[in-house]
Amino acid sequence: MFRLQGSKVLAVDMTGDAVKAKNGSMVAYDGQMAFKKLSGGGEGIRGMVTRRITGEQMTVMEVKGQGTCWFADRASEINLVNLQGDKLYVESSNLLATDAGLRTGTSFTGLRGASQGNGLFTTTVEGHGQAAITSDGPAVVLRVSSQYPLTVDPGAYIAHQGNVRQSFHAGVTFRTFMGEGGGEAFQIRFEGDGLVYVQPSERNTIAGDL
Repeated sequence: MFRLQGSKVLAVDMTGDAVKAKNGSMVAYDGQMAFKKLSGGGEGIRGMVTRRITGEQMTVMEVKGQGTCWFADRASEINLVNLQGDKLYVESSNLLATDAGLRTGTSFTGLRGASQGNGLFTTTVEGHGQAAITSDGPAVVLRVSSQYPLTVDPGAYIAHQGNVRQSFHAGVTFRTFMGEGGGEAFQIRFEGDGLVYVQPSERNTIAGDL
């Protein structure tokens, strides 16, 4: 259902089924399509409460029909993630599209979310199907294992999946070594067994300079 045309355009072939995508991300379509704007930040009452508390903006649309839709987001790189009943945690700004077989929701992230200025919640995607996430530059997928925990700069973090625990630590980040940090900085530490997606470009975050 999902396929990439180049690295920055997602093509979705539909035969009467539906896809949810970031509002405004469709660049073209053929065939017969119907469009509906949905509220973001998760499904159900919890999603509504989360949006009210955090002000998280995640406007999505549902596209349903027969034909092909093409999606893109500010020329960002697009990465396909296959879920087999597991859960993906992803920054809402990096979630481009999900197919009809996946459920979206919200999860509390505590200090990590607050430090990034993205609110206290992150978006979850779970079930069986495909999701498309974006990155500033080609994403790198890093393995976390019990023997090899992983430390990530919050500005480079995109998503993670698997049986992974995350914790938030004050300390030196990579920018500090280059003389670009000022004051106390932060890192995210991942332990367990799973995958972490990072981008080769850091978004501006409060965490990098507090």
